[in-house]
Amino acid sequence: MRSLRLLIPSLALLLAACAADNPQCASLQALQCRATPRPLPAFELLAHDRQPFTQENLKGRWTLVFIGFVHCPDICPTTLAQLVPAQRQWAHLPEASRPRLLFVSVDPERDSPELVGRYAHGFHPDTLAATGELPQLEAFARSLGLVFMKQPPPDPAVPGHYAVDHSAALAVVDPEGRLAAMIPAPAAGFDVPAIVADLARLSETAR
Repeated sequence: MRSLRLLIPSLALLLAACAADNPQCASLQALQCRATPRPLPAFELLAHDRQPFTQENLKGRWTLVFIGFVHCPDICPTTLAQLVPAQRQWAHLPEASRPRLLFVSVDPERDSPELVGRYAHGFHPDTLAATGELPQLEAFARSLGLVFMKQPPPDPAVPGHYAVDHSAALAVVDPEGRLAAMIPAPAAGFDVPAIVADLARLSETAR
């Protein structure tokens, strides 16, 4: 399975602006900030417990958003595992301002909300998990500058065996529910210590 990082121009570079234009993002290491955070349009997904998950659920704390799918053989488990140490280090912060990670499955055909929850919580119990109907997922991903595309099954006789190409970057949503920054996915993997420091700093500032 491949990500879409090589299929499209760098969305992070297209969306990100110079950090100097946004004082809140000065001196950050991993985040590529937008000059002006962009409010997310209304959306409604389903959380792992089948409760509605809307833009209101993203307010109040800084949130990393990662899209993928449960049957992903490489990028998804690697990314979620890489971010576990970050979630552990953020645990010392007050819960009300602690950064969060949201995993959204863009494979509603195979991934029920319950399955997405079990998968995400297998990496860290605090990970938020959601999915939804395809049009909602497409609109949600697009609002974050992320993309995904279902690939035809290699064997038409086994239609359920297919891959989903998707962005490997992380979108960063601020406590007001706005797209504030992107974290590109480098070939060598995320700089987790830098992500930890950046989000901890932003969360402390927001208190």
